[in-house]
Amino acid sequence: MPRKKAAAEEAAVMEEKAVEARETVKAEPAGKPAKKTAAKKAPAKKAAAEKAENAADEAAGKPVKKPAAKKAPAKKAAAEKAEGAVDEAAGKPKKAAAKKPSPRKKTVKAAPAEEAPAVEAAPTENVEDITVEIYEEVPVVEEAPAVEEVPVVEEAPAVEEVPVVEEVPVVEEAPAVEEVPVVEEVPAVEEAPVVEEVPVVEEAPIVEEAPVVEEKVLPQPRRSVAFIGSECYPFVKTGGLGDVMYALPRALAAQNCDVKVILPRYKCIPQQYQDKMVYRGAFRMDLCADGRSYYVGIMEYVWDGVVYDFIDNEEFFSAGNPYLNLIDDIPRYCYFSKAALAALNYMNWVPDIIHCHDWQAALVPIYMRTLFANTPVANAASILTIHNLRFQGVYNIPTIKYWSGLPAYLFNIDVLKQGYEDANMLKGGIAYADMVTTVSGTYAWEIQTPFFGENLDAHIRHHAYKLRGIVNGIDTEQWDAATDARLAANYSIENVIEQKKANKRALQESLGLEVDENKFVIGLISRLTDQKGLDLINWILPQLIDGFTQVVVLGTGDRRYEDSFRYFEYAYKGSVCSNIMYDEGRAHNIYAGSDALLVPSLFEPCGLTQLIAMRYGTVPIVRETGGLKDTVAPYNQYENSGNGFTFDRYEVGLLLDAINRAKTLYFTERGRWDDMVRRDMAKDVSWDASAAQYRGLYLELKP
Repeated sequence: MPRKKAAAEEAAVMEEKAVEARETVKAEPAGKPAKKTAAKKAPAKKAAAEKAENAADEAAGKPVKKPAAKKAPAKKAAAEKAEGAVDEAAGKPKKAAAKKPSPRKKTVKAAPAEEAPAVEAAPTENVEDITVEIYEEVPVVEEAPAVEEVPVVEEAPAVEEVPVVEEVPVVEEAPAVEEVPVVEEVPAVEEAPVVEEVPVVEEAPIVEEAPVVEEKVLPQPRRSVAFIGSECYPFVKTGGLGDVMYALPRALAAQNCDVKVILPRYKCIPQQYQDKMVYRGAFRMDLCADGRSYYVGIMEYVWDGVVYDFIDNEEFFSAGNPYLNLIDDIPRYCYFSKAALAALNYMNWVPDIIHCHDWQAALVPIYMRTLFANTPVANAASILTIHNLRFQGVYNIPTIKYWSGLPAYLFNIDVLKQGYEDANMLKGGIAYADMVTTVSGTYAWEIQTPFFGENLDAHIRHHAYKLRGIVNGIDTEQWDAATDARLAANYSIENVIEQKKANKRALQESLGLEVDENKFVIGLISRLTDQKGLDLINWILPQLIDGFTQVVVLGTGDRRYEDSFRYFEYAYKGSVCSNIMYDEGRAHNIYAGSDALLVPSLFEPCGLTQLIAMRYGTVPIVRETGGLKDTVAPYNQYENSGNGFTFDRYEVGLLLDAINRAKTLYFTERGRWDDMVRRDMAKDVSWDASAAQYRGLYLELKP
């Protein structure tokens, strides 16, 4: 109550002061204020009105308003504050008074708008009236002792100084943010083209010039080599010879050799290659003993640094297969051997070395020293490689003498004659070649014995001084588990253990076997013949099926072996799968999905399946013969070394023992088994080392 009373008294005092101020203002000349209030648009009048108002405020003892309060927002704020102050003084709530500004504001705005034109023409009385109206309105603003707080209004210019806010362009100076292009200046990353300047990697051709490194080991200069053989992947392939004729020339080309491969142009060569062949020329050649001549055409195809020349003759090579029967094959390969040398002379390309393969090209060294002795190709040295001594090209003397056109003195026991009435083309090649090689060191020794010599052991021992054994390699680009598109899951040495399980499951599903990654899967990829040790497998296979083992067979061959494996599949459904066919894609899946590969051969000149198996992390189980002995080191449990399981004598019990040793390690010491898998994948089975050895032979013959 005392507070309310005091507030009321204070309000009364303020009202009295306001009345006095009004009277003082009215006492001033009437024209002056009228001008100032009525014409807001004219700056002079506006200033006068403000002066009058300030004078009234001074008289009332209030702070003088500054021109900044001109703007509508400022007036509104001042009016509201003034009203609030009056209410406060009167002890009223602020909200009730806050609604009054809007009508007042309207009146103030309306007055100048209506009267502005009238000011210049109207009598003084009217001006006074107008003035009175305005000042009656002004008190609303002035009534606010809050005008004392109008300094807050003066602080409103601070609001006008909100240009500081406009200085927020400093925020626009946040182009510092735009200077985030500094992030874009992470063209340091673009300077990563320095990484692209790692075309030093592209200078990796220097790596391909790594043959220069080989050159330091193997004497220079560059050597030229002509390969002559009956098959070559991918044009035509029936066995290991096709792989060698494809991979070895490419490996030699990478080791500074100029290589040309000469093949028959069979009708069975895929059309995609036939279409790319280029005609190089044609001529006629005398072939037979009676002077009969035949057409020789030369078609050329260049691929991956190697030149392939195809001898074209429809009469000899129009059949669908490279090998028909001995009666037909003797004439066609007599023709091929002679035509290959004639083509080299025709093209005027005389190599340093002529490298012949198997009996189909075995007459080439004989032709070079006899019928072609006075031609340029006679200057070349000759090498004959024996891939399998079992196939020798043996036929009666009259037939070979007629088709070869060779002189009669060559058909003696030291060169071509074998027995009483046969001629042996491979035997003659061994006699006349400058160097003879086989496809493994062990096989080179074995063929000098009666058991492996195929009736030529004595002849080979006689020429042993020029006999060498060089193990084959495989094409590691073609056989690569990391990139093989045929596999269910690709893998490398780092993840082989897990990914082989995925491939095993995929293999089991595709072949109808019981799907269980813990089963021990044995693969067999082979020609079904006696040479491959299949009679041993027939004896022991029922003992292998013990609930923990599965067997997968792929291949074709002798009828008796095909039928026996069909029976095993029928008898052991879910544990044995016999694929009596050859399917390249399925072969890749068996290599990747099997735990072990079985190669119990009676004899094996080299063998490629065990090399491919190791490349895919599949452990080989082999007999110690030929190339199998040279490439598979037996497991040593004391040193945890070796890369497969082996047995020596050709016996059923020893084969079963080798398989059981492998299974024992697999089921009881999986860690050691996995170590062996990784050792196999790390083994170098490429052609690089073999090509270097062949190159050494070439330089030995042509220093």
